[in-house]
Amino acid sequence: MATWAIGDVQGCLDCLDRLLEKIRFDSTRDVLWFVGDLVNRGPDSAGVLRRVIGLQDRAIAILGNHDLHLLAIAAGLQSDRPDYRLGELLRADDRDALIDSVRQRPLIHHDPELNTVMVHAGLFPGWSLSQACALALEVQNVLNSNRWMSFVQNMYGDEPCRWNESLKDWERLRFITNAFTRMRFCRGDGSLDFSQKGPIVNSPSHLHPWFEVPAITDAPYRIVFGHWSDLGVHRHHNVICIDSGCVWGGQLAALQLEAQTRNLEMVDCPRV
Repeated sequence: MATWAIGDVQGCLDCLDRLLEKIRFDSTRDVLWFVGDLVNRGPDSAGVLRRVIGLQDRAIAILGNHDLHLLAIAAGLQSDRPDYRLGELLRADDRDALIDSVRQRPLIHHDPELNTVMVHAGLFPGWSLSQACALALEVQNVLNSNRWMSFVQNMYGDEPCRWNESLKDWERLRFITNAFTRMRFCRGDGSLDFSQKGPIVNSPSHLHPWFEVPAITDAPYRIVFGHWSDLGVHRHHNVICIDSGCVWGGQLAALQLEAQTRNLEMVDCPRV
């Protein structure tokens, strides 16, 4: 048995299929972890969702920011754009099943046996792992309720940028969602900065990647994430980014979580 963590696919079904062939994925034995952003911009978002759904319990997928944006578009709360390339999915006969499959996903996955946590953008340094799992469940419960459309309507925005346990309602859920699906940089006071993107070397000196905060580098578990394509495959102590820019003409990466060496496989991807 092998467990493979897969980077941001973003609708690139052909790249995913070539990667699964390269790692010799066996659905009777192996398990795939998807770090989120299965959809958007690539040529076949619907096909990617169908592939993951078809794998049933052999695939574990968490939510990324593009997956959440799909929910808002499907609910009629955000407008679709030609460069999202979601038209086929939104017109599909199985549209409702595809959307429901996205809505039912968690924001975090933790496997104690592998001592590994999977998140899309990051794990907020101000939370313990148990706290992070509990907070992620708050969002998941709302997404699985009849309030899910209200949630996606209210999830947008950069505020609050600072965590406080007393946060309530949409502000609380918005911070939790942003931390898991949009976070890149933290300020010295622990607040989040969503304006800065791109390579770390181009960032202002007062901002620090979330994974360089001591609370994360000292954590006794491995963290696998995606979201930050400008990093590419990037290792920092116990943290590994595996978003290598598939949809931007980069690569799609698979990280075998049991292996200690030579545990990364990649396929080249055309820019779409």
